[in-house]
Amino acid sequence: MTAEPQESRSALVFGARNLGKAVIEDLISAGWKVAGVARSQSTLEGVREAGALSVEADVTDAESVRDALRAVAGAHGRVDLVLNAASAYGGTRSGPFGGGPIDKADIDGFDSWAVAPARSAFSFLSATSGFCLEQGGPATIIQVTGGSSRRAMAGRGLWAAGAFGVRAITQASALELREHGIHVALLIVDAGIQPLAASKSSESNSEASADPRQIATAVRFLADQGARAATHELQVTPLAETWLP
Repeated sequence: MTAEPQESRSALVFGARNLGKAVIEDLISAGWKVAGVARSQSTLEGVREAGALSVEADVTDAESVRDALRAVAGAHGRVDLVLNAASAYGGTRSGPFGGGPIDKADIDGFDSWAVAPARSAFSFLSATSGFCLEQGGPATIIQVTGGSSRRAMAGRGLWAAGAFGVRAITQASALELREHGIHVALLIVDAGIQPLAASKSSESNSEASADPRQIATAVRFLADQGARAATHELQVTPLAETWLP
């Protein structure tokens, strides 16, 4: 007797330009039904070219996130995986990279480097958590962040404050949703992420840059985990990058 084919799972990816685009392509190749979220029309066109459903939405707006989830559930039946790979900063960031020394930083720098990423994670996780609870059944929610969620650095304290906030909100969501069979994970990419176009060629910008296609396999690893072995934090670091335990 031939087993009936397993119904393909559905994924929604926020931030579909670089890492998100790699995840979309990887999931489609594995048989998933995928939708990609972005605000720019050029990115949305790339989502469609990859064979995914394109959705225009703003991850920093909880109601916009809910609308995107409902639209994908209507098109695909349900949503089994939701990934936030969107930039946490949106527009222009104030001051020097990372916010600069604390004694020289101003409130605009604090808002753009510390408040913006935590607010974005809150909007994403708040809306997605509520949706998954209403939907019922198992699901996976993944929030992407950087290595600053693990430690502060001189001159980048504001950046770390925002990343610490993202980590705390994600941890709280994981604790709150575990009993409902909903798997929440923080994916820490402790390196700069190589442009996707470069990862398709033999040339690499830097051996210390993370390959978005390899990160995409980490996303699928998290999504494929069962209820009896769930990872709530996963860190990826290129071997050529500095690694601090």
